Amino acid sequence: MATAETIYVDPSALRRLYVHDSRSRAFCAWRARSGALPLTLFGRAEIVNSVALAVFRRDIDRVAGEAAIIDLDADIAAGRLYIADLLWRRGLDRAVDLSRKHTPELGTRTLDVLHVASAMTLGCHRFVTHDERQARLAKAVGLRVSSP
Repeated sequence: MATAETIYVDPSALRRLYVHDSRSRAFCAWRARSGALPLTLFGRAEIVNSVALAVFRRDIDRVAGEAAIIDLDADIAAGRLYIADLLWRRGLDRAVDLSRKHTPELGTRTLDVLHVASAMTLGCHRFVTHDERQARLAKAVGLRVSSP
């Protein structure tokens, strides 16, 4: 399913489509110009939890949180996001290798490593993130990094 043009977007960046902040307007404009984007099952769980956490922190109210999850589900149903079939064993093995090789120098967190490993396993060549450590890891493994 992934092609040379496939872009992997870190779920913390995708969250800006559903819980708005100072970067949401630019990110939404970029998203409107991009094609269908892959989303792993754990990436979906990360977005849903992030929205729920925004409700807990009172960044948004419960109604806005529920609307955000409905919007996420609508994007999946419409094909703007597609659930990427990730070969878990391959992705996790790659994450272990990345952790051993890069985390001692870059200080990457587990989810950051898992997302970069997922992008590689899916054959993506471009990685979108707003996280500096994750971006350094993605660059270290040869992915083109951007942060619209």
